[in-house]
Amino acid sequence: MENPLFINNAISFQSRSSFLSLPLLIPALKTPTKARERKLIYTISKFYNISSSSGTRAMPSGEDNGAVRNFKLNESTFLASLMPKKEIAADRFVEAHPEYDGRGVLVAIFDSGVDPAADGLKVTSDGKPKILDVIDCTGSGDVDTSTVVKADDSGCIVGTSGNSLVVNSSWKNPSGEWHVGCKLVYELFTSTLTDRLKKERKKRWDEKNQEAIAEAVKQLDEFDKKHTKVDDTNMKKNREDLQSRVDLLRKLADSYDDKGPVIDAVVWHDGEVWRAALDTQSLEDEPERGKLAEFLPLTNYRLERKYGIFSKLDACTCVLNIYNEGNILSIVTDSSPHGTHVAGITSAYHSKEPLLNGVAPGAQLISCKIGDSRLGSMETGTGLVRALIAAVDHKCDLINMSYGEPSLLPDYGRFVDLVNEVVNKHRLIFISSAGNNGPALSTVGAPGGTTSSIIGVGAYVSPAMAAGAHTLVEAPPEGLEYTWSSRGPTVDGDLGVSISAAGGAMAPVPTWTLQHRMFMNGTSMSSPCACGGVALLLSAMKAEHLPVSPYSVREALENTCIPVGGSPEDKLSAGQGLMQVDKAYDYIQKLHAVPSVRYQIKITQSGKSAPTSRGIYLREADFCQRSTEWTVKVEPKFHDDASNLEQLVPFEECIKLHSTGEGVVKAPEYLLLTHNGRDFNIIVDPTTLSDGLHYYEVYALDCKSPWRGPLFRIPITITKPQAVKSRPPLTVFKGMSFVPGHIERKFVEVPTGATWVEVTMKTSGFSTARRFFIDSVQISPLQRPIKWESVATFSSPSSKSFSFAVEGGRTMELAIAQFWSSGVGSHDTTSVDFEEIILDGSEAPVRVDAEALLLLENLAPAAVLNKVRIPYRPVDSKLSTLSAERDQLPSGKQTLALLLTYKFKFEEGAEIKPYIPLLNNRIYDNKFEAQFYMISDTNKRVYAMGDVYPETAKLPKGEYTLQLYLRHDNVQYLEKMKQLVIFIEKKLDEKESIQLSFYTQPDGPVIGNSSFKSSVLIPGAKEAFYVAPPAKDKLPKGVAAGSVLVGAISYGKVSFGVNNEGKNPEKNPVSYSVSYIVPPTPIDVDKGKGSSSTCTKSVAEQLEEEIRDAKIRVLSNIKQSTDEGRSDWKKLSISLKSEYPKYTPLLAKILEALISQNNFEDKIHHYEEIVGAADEVIESIDTDELAKYFSIKSDPEEEGAEKTKKKMDTTRDQLADALYQKGLALAEIELLKGKKVVDKEDAKAVEGSSTQPDLFEENFKELQKWVGVKSSQYGTIFVIRERREGRLGTALKVLSDMIQEDGSPPKKKFYDLKISLLEEIGWAHLVSYEKQWMSVRFPPSLPLF
Repeated sequence: MENPLFINNAISFQSRSSFLSLPLLIPALKTPTKARERKLIYTISKFYNISSSSGTRAMPSGEDNGAVRNFKLNESTFLASLMPKKEIAADRFVEAHPEYDGRGVLVAIFDSGVDPAADGLKVTSDGKPKILDVIDCTGSGDVDTSTVVKADDSGCIVGTSGNSLVVNSSWKNPSGEWHVGCKLVYELFTSTLTDRLKKERKKRWDEKNQEAIAEAVKQLDEFDKKHTKVDDTNMKKNREDLQSRVDLLRKLADSYDDKGPVIDAVVWHDGEVWRAALDTQSLEDEPERGKLAEFLPLTNYRLERKYGIFSKLDACTCVLNIYNEGNILSIVTDSSPHGTHVAGITSAYHSKEPLLNGVAPGAQLISCKIGDSRLGSMETGTGLVRALIAAVDHKCDLINMSYGEPSLLPDYGRFVDLVNEVVNKHRLIFISSAGNNGPALSTVGAPGGTTSSIIGVGAYVSPAMAAGAHTLVEAPPEGLEYTWSSRGPTVDGDLGVSISAAGGAMAPVPTWTLQHRMFMNGTSMSSPCACGGVALLLSAMKAEHLPVSPYSVREALENTCIPVGGSPEDKLSAGQGLMQVDKAYDYIQKLHAVPSVRYQIKITQSGKSAPTSRGIYLREADFCQRSTEWTVKVEPKFHDDASNLEQLVPFEECIKLHSTGEGVVKAPEYLLLTHNGRDFNIIVDPTTLSDGLHYYEVYALDCKSPWRGPLFRIPITITKPQAVKSRPPLTVFKGMSFVPGHIERKFVEVPTGATWVEVTMKTSGFSTARRFFIDSVQISPLQRPIKWESVATFSSPSSKSFSFAVEGGRTMELAIAQFWSSGVGSHDTTSVDFEEIILDGSEAPVRVDAEALLLLENLAPAAVLNKVRIPYRPVDSKLSTLSAERDQLPSGKQTLALLLTYKFKFEEGAEIKPYIPLLNNRIYDNKFEAQFYMISDTNKRVYAMGDVYPETAKLPKGEYTLQLYLRHDNVQYLEKMKQLVIFIEKKLDEKESIQLSFYTQPDGPVIGNSSFKSSVLIPGAKEAFYVAPPAKDKLPKGVAAGSVLVGAISYGKVSFGVNNEGKNPEKNPVSYSVSYIVPPTPIDVDKGKGSSSTCTKSVAEQLEEEIRDAKIRVLSNIKQSTDEGRSDWKKLSISLKSEYPKYTPLLAKILEALISQNNFEDKIHHYEEIVGAADEVIESIDTDELAKYFSIKSDPEEEGAEKTKKKMDTTRDQLADALYQKGLALAEIELLKGKKVVDKEDAKAVEGSSTQPDLFEENFKELQKWVGVKSSQYGTIFVIRERREGRLGTALKVLSDMIQEDGSPPKKKFYDLKISLLEEIGWAHLVSYEKQWMSVRFPPSLPLF
């Protein structure tokens, strides 16, 4: 036993003026992360915490399940500790009943995907296939294969990637139709695997690039040696070209960004089933490997149970499933090792090392991937619902789900409704992890810890696990619950945790990890441990023909557990205790004649009809200071197929009610319960209780069968808070003694007016490092529990300070837990406040009344507007019925999808986040089934995608489309969403952000005096100041009226740690939302005043111009997509040219139309037409007059100067465009003819001469006079010129600069040109690199939802 650690804790509460609004919760994490990462860490990392240093307080575990003092390991006990089974008595059960090892049981694993090639997951203990199906329920691996092609005579087809593919001649395809699609392979891989591949691919790329650099440097060196003096212009250009090559290669080495290769997919029907194959050449080192024809064709895994790998480099297993008549190929990979690990704990089978077997090695599995690879393994509504559909379709017995998150409402939501149907109607047993958000109370996650029909599992660690799996030098003397395992009760009083099981294991992982197994711990591991234990029970029940019901199995589990911990309150941590398979089996054997019933509990406070709860949770001070009466309604619930006459009518139970705390909780003694249920009252009187946590139960025993134990339990949790009466408010906890795993819970009534807490931790009495969780939780109506958490490590006795927000007037729990291998004393204070101020766009300031309620306070307001929120309505909506293959619910209803399309544009690059108030931030407690969005540019490149937790995305300037995808089976719900408003929230640059000003008088913003900076508030005294709206000239450019500027405001400073000079209120522990509605733009009263000139043209002349312009508009609107349209356009253009032969705008429109044509047969003739049209434009312009105008600086104040400038600028642009298009056409003609184009007249004039006039060069020099030929607008002509001269390095350099300068969504023609230059120069590695990027920048289509 380690020496106890003594901690002195002092909590001081800080107050700031309170305002109308709900609290803003921004919880700190144990490891600071971005907002989006919080969700990922909770559902993934925290649900499979891989740390081996976590610990919990010591608790007796009972019997011999790992609770051995002075624990010592040998080889066999060490191996057994890596896959714990003794803790839940699974080893004893299988030893006694070897045939009941899970055989005949099918388990659905709802997780990140299971690798069918993983060690131990190929066969069962009796030689049957282990995994019967592998499904990607999220759609993240879906490939659009709706494009159908036919092979040519040589057996080649063209994939959607543009690659030529050779099909295997032995493949049967009676129709001759091949469905093709493609996918960026990194979209299928985990970030870990992608990082490994990137490193290996970068290494190979660097080698090739270094070779190219060496060759380029050699050429430059040889040039310098050969030409010691470079005076000639061409020689200088040649040297610049060689230098550009070197510079370009070095620059590319620094900017290298591997987006991964593209794989082609081909789907066909072989006359019996759909089959698919992949071309993975781009992943292979050797050019002859990975070809399509070499891939072993696969069909849906369910049919043949075969899988493939992409390449030896990645070693990643893939499964192919085909849907929708060959139009969708699902490439199934796992989104993390988590799912395979979970599956291995449940049922891995190792014939050579049985100690490493999973809990139920005879059980079979289906893998339902709910972790979306597009979202870093986040679960989605689509994935969850499809997984339930698959579990029912496969007639599974069990579901394990090691995923979850905090929820707003317990036991509520679309997914919960469907789970209830699956459990109650189809009799599946659903087991899920309770969460890894402990040690504070009310931290259980959804759905495992908050859903009545799901068995939520906490995480337990035994001395054997600590010594073996965790490799601790000294194991704890007794088993205990892990510190981070989430605790109950739920916010509506339910226990939260049902049972506990071993929460860590060394289990199989996917082959791409390049290892057989890995150690992970978390409730993600305890859930499959429990699931495996239940599989053993079901195996026995099926073999002995006992009826299987989730209700009876749950009763057996909960009533045969070994208690973990010695106090009643420990049930909030471990549920009913550590499950015991053998005892549950004995219980079930005696229970088989008893009707399968679950008891639904609904509790209301007497005299009230709402809200209803599943337990009694007295947390706030008011409820803890008086006696309260509660009405309990108990309703027996049978399975949906129960017989009215044979089961419901005869049901009658005489029940004896017991209270575990007679002095506090009083209930009737007896109850006669029938099928229609019964009400009774409970009185709870906590007035005599001491401050702190108290837990009681009212439980029911069957008078005729008391051996069954409790039929139902009513949990009563009381957290009586300590009042803070001192002023200034200060709470001190002295002399708290800690040993490894110990948890101290302090409950404090946060004073009204307090908004944050400042905490100081002082430690003493230890010599080695100590580590602590410090958590704070408050519960507020219709909010997720307000949680702050931190980890503090003390290397020596010292003190640390923290500050965090609290909500005044509510009970705060402060939980301090020492890890089992470290010890710390801590001193914490917490305080929260939130407020929203809305500025309405007028000049009037908003008054703020500030009051210090507790102690002297420094009032120092700071406010900033740093985001703009712009509303959008959809421009299009499409409602469709989804395929029955994946989206028909167990009830038979068909799922519908609504696709909403939004358009927006940015003139500059922006950092944005979509915001959907109705749907965001809720998965499990949301009545809508699913939501998913994609943001793409005009090239169909996807820049961002997400679901309920939108992420910030950086977008370059340009036009964008946001598509929002919603799913439900109720068409009326979706119809109501067709005009759903979304907001695009754009982050303002620092220079655009607006610091708001404060004044002591309401006229201050207009007059400019009476500014307010700071003051000291005296308790009880009020002080007012005014928040001024932003000045209109400070508003960001381009912000439309009706948009909302949003930001934050704070009113004070903490006494330590934060010093931002009042510029950033968001850095304070408590800040509030502030917003400003952008008003209409002021009317420009000066507009039009400066123009005193009048039109000098006659009415007839004006009419003639209007007619001319109307004719040109008609010409522009003629569609040339048909022969008739082209004929009409040609006739009208000839007619108008004869009528207005020198009118430049007409000639420019004709040139523009010719350029846009793309359905011509004679290319040379077409480009010659463009040259002719360009010449007509050029000849229509008086270039001398134009040159004279731009050579003289005109007076902008001169009458008509602005109009003249506009006309001349337009004329110059028309001239430049004509010269530019002429140059491009001449280059194309040269390419087609294979020789330079010369003017026929000039050629005759120089006949017999050694030189021929170069029409392209002459045109280029003329263009050079008017515009910068290296700009993104005209630079292509410069690149072509350099290429003609053989200066490919210079051409590439200019082209690269053009691409970077352009900034808007990339132009495909630039990149096509770049690839052709790289091919010509011979840099194959760069050609391959750029071609891979083409699939990113210019995908053939948008991805599927």
